[in-house]
Order: sequence, then C-alpha cells, then structure tokens
Amino acid sequence: MTDTELIWRIAGGSGDGIASTSQNFAKALMRAGLNIFTHRHYPSRIRGGHTYVEVRAKDEEVTSRGDGYNFLLSLGDSFARNPAEDAYYGNEERKPLGENLDELREGGVIVYDTGLFDEDEVAELNLEERAEENNWHVYPVNLREIAREHGRDVMRNTAGVGITAALLGMDVSYFEELITQNMSGDIQEDNLNVLADAYEQAQAFEFTHDLEVPTGENDQELALMNGSQSIAYGAIDEGCRFIAGYPMTPWTEVFTIMSQHMGKFGGVSEQVEDEIAAAAMALGASHAGVKAMSGSSGGGFALMSEPLGLAEMTETPIVLLEAMRAGPSTGMPTKPEQGDLEHVLYTSQGDSARVVFAPAGVKEAYEQTRTAFEIAYDYQIPAIVVYDQKIEGELRSVPVDLFDREPNPDLGKVLSEEEIKEAAHHESGAFQRFDPNAEDGVSPRTVPGQKGGRHLTSGNETNDYGHIDEDPDNRVAHMSRRLEKLDTIRGDLDEGETNQAYRGPEDARYGIVTWGSQQGTVFEAVDRLNDEGHSVKAIGVSDLMPYPEAEMTEFLESVEEAIVVEMNASGQFKGLTQKELGRFGDKLSSLLKYNGNPFEPAEIVEGFEASIDEETDLPGNSTTFVPAAGD
Repeated sequence: MTDTELIWRIAGGSGDGIASTSQNFAKALMRAGLNIFTHRHYPSRIRGGHTYVEVRAKDEEVTSRGDGYNFLLSLGDSFARNPAEDAYYGNEERKPLGENLDELREGGVIVYDTGLFDEDEVAELNLEERAEENNWHVYPVNLREIAREHGRDVMRNTAGVGITAALLGMDVSYFEELITQNMSGDIQEDNLNVLADAYEQAQAFEFTHDLEVPTGENDQELALMNGSQSIAYGAIDEGCRFIAGYPMTPWTEVFTIMSQHMGKFGGVSEQVEDEIAAAAMALGASHAGVKAMSGSSGGGFALMSEPLGLAEMTETPIVLLEAMRAGPSTGMPTKPEQGDLEHVLYTSQGDSARVVFAPAGVKEAYEQTRTAFEIAYDYQIPAIVVYDQKIEGELRSVPVDLFDREPNPDLGKVLSEEEIKEAAHHESGAFQRFDPNAEDGVSPRTVPGQKGGRHLTSGNETNDYGHIDEDPDNRVAHMSRRLEKLDTIRGDLDEGETNQAYRGPEDARYGIVTWGSQQGTVFEAVDRLNDEGHSVKAIGVSDLMPYPEAEMTEFLESVEEAIVVEMNASGQFKGLTQKELGRFGDKLSSLLKYNGNPFEPAEIVEGFEASIDEETDLPGNSTTFVPAAGD
C-alpha cells in the first residue's frame, strides 16, 4: 500500500506531550515541502485520559481531516487514573492503542511502546489477529528504554518520532533542526541523542510495509497556524487594543494569545471575575473610544446576553467571540459542535441588531475577524465571530503573506471636536447622539472627554439626546433605524467580495450546504462525488446575520435537492434557512453529526448518496440523516 498522503496519529495521555510532539512533526513535514492539516482529540481533563493528534500531509492543499489514518504511534497513557481491568473507565493505560485500531486503514503501520504495553495486554486486544486481517504492519519498540538510556522517560516521544522517521524514510535533519531551535543545554543534547539512537535502531528492523512520506515542494513561505492565532492576529491588525475575559475552553487560547501580545501594542488585557464583567468592561472601553473585544464559550457566552443587549440598545460597537463546544450546560468542553447557532443569533431580550460571522478555517478566521471589527465600528453595532473547537485547535499550513495587511485603527463615525461644533445639539448643550434620520441608520458618535460631545447613554429606549423616552413614535423611529443598519450592511457585503465559498460545477444537479468549520470537509467530499460521476456542488456560508439571502436563493434555485451538513442534533442552519427562505423547505434535508467528532469526507459522501437514494439508515451510528419536510 503506497498512499498519496500520510496521516500520522500519535496517541497517549493528556500530559504526555502529544500536542507539542505532533506540532513539531507537522512543522518538519511542512518544511519538507508538504501541505499540512491536523486534527486534535483530547478529554476534558488536565492530566491523563486518552488523547491523540492526527497530522495529515499531502503535496497539495489539505482542508480537512482524512478518512481514518495510516500510521499509529501509540505511547500509552502515562497518567491513567487506574490501569486495572475492572476500573470504572476501563484500563486507561492501554486505550491509546486499543481505541485507535478501528480507524486504522488497511495496510497501515503501528508502532507501540513495549515499555508500557506488556505482551498480555496486547494479546487481549487481539492485535495479532487484527493485524493479519487488515494487513497491518506492527513494530513493537521499547521507547522508554531508548529515552532512559540518554535522558528521561518523557523523551519517549522523541524516540517515537525517530522510529517514525526511519520507517517512513524521512530526512531526520528537520527534526534535529526543530530540537535545536526549541531546546537548549542538556535537554537539547539528550533529545538529539534519543532521536539519533531511535532512528539508528529502526534501520535494523525488517520493513514489511511500503508506506512512505509523499514528496512535495512549496513555492511560497508557509506558516503553521490555527484558528485561534488567526482570530487574535486579525483583531490586533484591525486595531483592537482592549480585551477582557474569563478562561473557558475553547475560547481561552484566543484570550491567552491576545493577552501575550496586547502590551506590545500599547493595549490592555484584563482577566476578570466572570463573563458578565468581561463583556461589560469591553463595552465600557469601546464607549471610551478604544477598539475592544471579549468572548467566551457556551455557558460563559450566555452570561454575556445582558451586555450584548446593552451594546445593541446604546449602539456601542464591540466584537464578541463565541467558541462553540458540545452542550447543553457543561456538555463536552473539549469536543467540537455547532449547537450554539440559534443562541448566538438571538440571545438577549428583544429584537436583535447584530452581525454574526462563522469562519470556515484559518484564512477566513483572520479575514472575518477584521471584517467584524470594521462593521462593528462603521455601523455602531455588536459583531460576533462564532467558531468551534475544530477551528480553534486544528493546524494548517498557510502562506505567510496572508497576514501581510495594513493595520486599521479607524474608529468609524467618531466626530472630531471641530465636527462636533457643527453637529446638532439640544438647547441645553447636549449632543444629538441618536439622530433618527441618520444616513444608513448610523448616527455619528462622540467619546467621553470631547468638548461639546456630552450626551446620555442608557439601556432604556431614549430620544435623540439619550433621555429615556417611551413615546410610541420615538420607539418606532429608533427601533426601525437600528434595524435598518442590517439591510445596509447586507447590501455592503453583497457589493464586496463574498464571504461565502463555492465548490463544484455551476450547473450541478444537487447541492450541499454547510456553514463554518465543516466547509473544507464538505468541499473534499464534493470533489470525490464529482470524480465518481455525481453532479453536485456546495456552498459554505460564513454570513449568518444578516443572512445572505441573494446568494442562497441563487444557489437553491439552481439545484433539484440540497442537503445541509452541520454538527448539531437539531439542524439549526437548515432551520435558519427555512425561516429566511421558506419556499425552499421541501428541497432541504439534513446530515447531522453530534458525537463530539467532526465529519470525515467519506461520511458526507455516504450521507449524500443515501439522500439521493432516499435511504435514511446510514452506515455506522455517527451521523444522522433527516429528510426534507414533506418527504
């Protein structure tokens, strides 16, 4: 079996260095000229519990995890709670081997650490029989012994990488370079010795496999980035100089990155007591004249409902992040899901006047974060970027010049003191903050401290000058003006470069609709389906509010049937589309997944084929097909 791609899975326990080792492995492959995509699976525990990372490498762009994988490096769980067979959670020590076998491709390679797995444990997994059935190539190696020879047990990861490099015919110099760059002193020397020893020992193995690393060459400088980094850098480049938050997985990484860099740009980062305080503090900073941001996940974002509504009523620009995870309540904190769509669209009382974007990946996360700030401050409206743990943690190789953009410190329609002199004022001297006849619904604002800019701001409905006013005509005038902004924003978005993405032939018979992080996987599935003779195209939607009515109408009118792919149990984006474009309800079916793992391309291919064959029972139990209304 010679694959055109390598999908290397390293498995162990939380705290075993799985994430850092996989990141260095991915960097080495990227520096060797390959394109990279990673997928991370980890438990909601600080230390211990089965975790793994997949590194997918090809000589062409990679936008999704693959179907299964073809190389397993199993270290075992060094921090297992209880290795006994009768333990409530089973023998956690060996889960990094036993729980990864079902997804290993035929002809795949297995390296496991005999320093942790003894012969009896391996025998109980029926590894020998399964390897024969699936033509797996198994290489037991005492990685701990190699590590101890030159350093400590923890260096078994480096030993595993050395074995991997030898078995795949990789140039070990890329790993030596990374160790030299990232370590120093005795630790550097010990790891280099472990790497060299493991690589040399593996050369003596009798290779029974033919799996090799693909060859490739990149003609541009690449960086290995995840969505959290892209969002943070997009915010900084767009002039964000204040962030407040409270840690909550998976939003914490953006908050951490912003906090690490904010001081370099003269900004402020505040960790506060809860999410209500975080959003309120960011709102206050924006009111005072600074580009500001806050965010959270799930239940933390629920606490931000009141400050979010206050931002809508006071027309104070702010950008909020919502990093989705499986819910409700605490749910599964480290697993991806797209179950918060309706929550983000409608949370807080009253009619919503907000903008919501759902980036599809690293590139879109950077660009749409910048767009969110631009719209928030140009239109004095809250903007939300909603993403999930999949985007937060997956690493992709992207061109470095993606981030070569000009910064934008512009605060939108904030008047200078000279302009304030010419603006409308009440006879008392109060500035007319809320002009009911403002162009596009956007009334120029002032910031505290500007001469002549004095006005009131309240969470109540107010008149032009900020005084509480419950007059029916006043209410209708200002509510209509606030909602008018959404129509204007939609028009501006339609006139510019679209945030939606497309794949497949324009005249395709069938359509697949998705939103946010599933886009890359859907697009790979569409390519496969067309290669197999189907006629199908896809749209990946990022604009959630205001809804991209024109683009979605054109897409749905052009196909006979469409299936909506999303990671939730209730088909929330399908429901949004039926709300906005009810006439297409009988065209829309759903393919749903909500078991804590993102889609694989093959699952979408199988779901699509089942939908056009009018079958509702799908292979396995990880995905659910829901037919169109009336079927």
